[in-house]
Amino acid sequence: MTIFENFLYDIQKVKVLDNDIHISKYVAIDLSEKQTDHSRKFLEDPNHFQSFIDDYLRTNNALVAYGGYNEKRTLYHHNELFNDEESAERNMHIGFDFWAKAGTKVVAPLDATVHSFDYNTGEGNYGPTVILEHQIDGHHFYTLYGHLSIESIENIEIGDHIGRNQVFASIGDMSVNGNYAPHLHFQIIIDLEGYFGDYPGVSSEDDLPHYLKNCPDPDLLFKLSTP
Repeated sequence: MTIFENFLYDIQKVKVLDNDIHISKYVAIDLSEKQTDHSRKFLEDPNHFQSFIDDYLRTNNALVAYGGYNEKRTLYHHNELFNDEESAERNMHIGFDFWAKAGTKVVAPLDATVHSFDYNTGEGNYGPTVILEHQIDGHHFYTLYGHLSIESIENIEIGDHIGRNQVFASIGDMSVNGNYAPHLHFQIIIDLEGYFGDYPGVSSEDDLPHYLKNCPDPDLLFKLSTP
């Protein structure tokens, strides 16, 4: 691991959703290309997407399904946001998703200030988005929160202090979140590269090495795969 990755791993395990949801109610989910049949239906029919997630949570007696970092997905295939004539298809997910009910509280995993926020509209986009800035033990980095509720960006200001475990947002529904089943897209970013209230959460395979270096695995913080 890099020095920064070791720093993240050494931080005590954090949460980013409602602290009242016990870790026993979390379950891993695979939305990679191995799930092609489901994935192609998801964005073509958002209600099918919602039903699939609801059924998955119910079957696993869970409230949150998580995963998706460095996952190759076919669910973006038909969406123009991820496919244009001038660049390679973007199908590699470089964030970490938490699939849960709309309205679920989002908490800051670490002390932070609000760097920026925006409403990234359009099919397949983030919808309401917040980026927090962190300066901890000599490390300067950012965390992105996508697919939030409109209310999440109505009462915050750039520079606001957000304490660790403080509720600052909530998960949005499909009417505002880019037409997905409700979930939080979480991403660690070392260099924002000039972005404001936004940063790519899906990469082409050609650009993947750059994004994996700039956006390390969030599970270094969450430690959900650690026994």
